[in-house]
Amino acid sequence: MLMANTNVYLTLLLLLSVLKWVQSTPHSSTNYVQDACSVTRYRALCINTLAPFSSTAKTSPSKWARAGVSITIGETKKVTQYLMKVKNYRTMKGSYKIPLSDCIECLQDAIDQLHGSLGVLRKLNARNFYAQMGDITTWLSAVLTDHETCLDGFENPRGKQAKMVRNRVLRSSYFTSNALALVNKLATSGLDNTVA
Repeated sequence: MLMANTNVYLTLLLLLSVLKWVQSTPHSSTNYVQDACSVTRYRALCINTLAPFSSTAKTSPSKWARAGVSITIGETKKVTQYLMKVKNYRTMKGSYKIPLSDCIECLQDAIDQLHGSLGVLRKLNARNFYAQMGDITTWLSAVLTDHETCLDGFENPRGKQAKMVRNRVLRSSYFTSNALALVNKLATSGLDNTVA
């Protein structure tokens, strides 16, 4: 009886130590994306869109920043294409025609700034790191300004189409905000060894 109790006790101890080890293991892929997105304003969006990068980005701030900017490029392109369809099919009438054209122009400029940012993120180096970070944060801030300028034309939107335009541009700005937060995290943590 004493031997059986000892075996049960040892088995429980072993299970508890294994459980403790599993919980204290550095990261699962879910933890990687949650850690990366902890600095962002729109965390759920960040986690949902960047989760596929967990296995490659892991704890690398530079890889998370690149992923954030890449996802933002794709989202901004989708919104721009949507706005161009709205313009080409002339579904937006009246006082929204000029703001729609301005919006398209702003987002095309934003795409250029995002591509510039991604290009620099792919060529980070220790000697120019802080200058590169300064350029990227300036460009991403300009992208946010482009979004705000676009949204100004659709403040208090009337009609379904105007509301849809506003919502899509607003969502695109959330991606940019998250990308900027990931870049700022990279800037404060410094260049890591896994930039390649």
